[in-house]
Amino acid sequence: MGSSAAATVNIPVWNWAPRKAASNKPSCGARKPNGNFRSRSASSWPKSSLSTREADTALNELSGLSRSAELSAESLRLITLRYKGGEATVLEVVDAQTTFAQANTAYQDGAVLYRVALANLQT
Repeated sequence: MGSSAAATVNIPVWNWAPRKAASNKPSCGARKPNGNFRSRSASSWPKSSLSTREADTALNELSGLSRSAELSAESLRLITLRYKGGEATVLEVVDAQTTFAQANTAYQDGAVLYRVALANLQT
């Protein structure tokens, strides 16, 4: 007789501060090599290194997001089959749909971030 609805909003946050700070620093060739490459802060790296690291990070995150989306799609499929067989409630189906939608949205956001990182690397 009654009904209910639920909604969730995910807002992705991207920190552009290290990238902006790196564009103000001299290039790697303008610095004296000091043999302490790994201890440098992200803001002291040249822009191309930051772009490469952003693209690598985005690609690594994208593979995880892809797997999450695949698993949530499979979960939705299985729960839908259980519901059709009378073994699951409609609430379980709605929860699976919500999880799938969130995972799919996160994957799409990750894909956009990866494409942006690639575009920054190419420029």
